[in-house]
Amino acid sequence: MTRAVEPVLQVLRETVLRMGSRAEAILDKAVQAVIDRNAELASQVDRDDLEIDRLDVEIDAAVLRALALQAPVAADLRKVVAVKMIATDLERVGDLARNIAKSARRLSLHPELPVPLVLARLARSAQRMLHGALDAYSGDDPEAARRVLAQDDEVDRQQDEVVRFALQEISGSPDLASQGVDLIFVAKNLERVGDHATNIAEDVILVIEARNVKHAAKLGG
Repeated sequence: MTRAVEPVLQVLRETVLRMGSRAEAILDKAVQAVIDRNAELASQVDRDDLEIDRLDVEIDAAVLRALALQAPVAADLRKVVAVKMIATDLERVGDLARNIAKSARRLSLHPELPVPLVLARLARSAQRMLHGALDAYSGDDPEAARRVLAQDDEVDRQQDEVVRFALQEISGSPDLASQGVDLIFVAKNLERVGDHATNIAEDVILVIEARNVKHAAKLGG
């Protein structure tokens, strides 16, 4: 017999995966706007983010209904709570994409400073982490989630490299200061995308293994 909570969990899962797909798409668009210095593409990001916000509100309401009407326990409760946590991270990815798009619009006015290759690599790394985390959730795959966690240090390193590049450009050509600052902003926002992908991967492990690995390195877990 199908448990009453199962259709509810399935709807929650499908909705958060749809939100994840939108978050990936908006991040891709924002990154491309930076690389191409495309102000029109960047302007689309704000409009696209509204759908992510709408899905976030829809998930909030669905989670509250599930908690109130289904009273899930144990593994089911972890699944419901994880959906809310993942949705929160995805909503923030949308906000980060908007920040990147703002930098893209400003950069489009000053084509002198080329986008460094390390920034493109950082963008690909952050995009790969987000995609990997969502795949791990979709496939109930804690090992895939752990592979995402292993990529976070590389994203941090690439962010630091972009910052060094930008500061070097600014010191050599002060007239490029505003562009250098925007490259730093983009790098920081991409690094934050990696952090949110890490959160999602940790949620996958929590759901599947009932094991909280957040801050494990600091806490000795």
